[in-house]
Amino acid sequence: MFRDKLSVVPRWLVLGAAAVLVAGCSTSKVDQTANWSPNKIYTEAKDEADSGAFDKAIPLYEKLEGRAAGTPLAQQAQLEKAYAQYKSGEKPAAIATIDRFIKLHPASPALDYALYLKGIINFNDDLGMFAFMTRQDLSERDQKAAKDSFQAFKELVTRFPESRYTPDARLRMNYVVNSLAQYEVHVARYYYQRGAYLAAINRSQLALADYREVPALEEALYIMVQSYDALGLNDLRDDAKRVLTTNYPQSAYLTRGFRAKDDPWWKLW
Repeated sequence: MFRDKLSVVPRWLVLGAAAVLVAGCSTSKVDQTANWSPNKIYTEAKDEADSGAFDKAIPLYEKLEGRAAGTPLAQQAQLEKAYAQYKSGEKPAAIATIDRFIKLHPASPALDYALYLKGIINFNDDLGMFAFMTRQDLSERDQKAAKDSFQAFKELVTRFPESRYTPDARLRMNYVVNSLAQYEVHVARYYYQRGAYLAAINRSQLALADYREVPALEEALYIMVQSYDALGLNDLRDDAKRVLTTNYPQSAYLTRGFRAKDDPWWKLW
């Protein structure tokens, strides 16, 4: 019988392949945590996080979740992983981790912290690298993160009124409400400055209808006064001005116009 030449592998090729396999095995990543106890993994992860190496802490917390599944330590790892993800800039992943925690552990004693952390992550939605130069504030961005933050804080305050995180959550809720109102006014001002006076009036009215006792309403009324004046609707202008002076008798808008950009509404926060 003829021998199949393709089945005869040259000896040098076999040796070469073996060398490659050995080299591949020697460079394969070894799991240094294989023989670590859950407590050691947690300690190492915590040390990495405390030193600011959140990218190194995250995989350690993930290992701990698996190794200590069903224990309080695993729950702790999940929450600390969410925080590490947040600090690493992985905000969607952090929110997903928290949502998973809340779903799996609805009776956890750390649920108040989970809600607080969720609120904080959305509250601190990144403005971008040069935000401090542009002075852009929360009211000038998309409001989904602000609304999600408010809902998390609201659930915390409602369900855990005695939580250590509740006082700060209340303050942040007030800020968010002010922000949402100011967002409507920001859009109204945008329309006014571009001559879309009817749109500016509608947006100002929306702010007045949806919010109470927030700083933004003073400017909303002023925009209505100016817009009605631009449209030649003098009676409506005078009505709006009367409401403005009644509620804000010392209003500076009537003497200096719109708020200067270098005097943000939120600067006392």
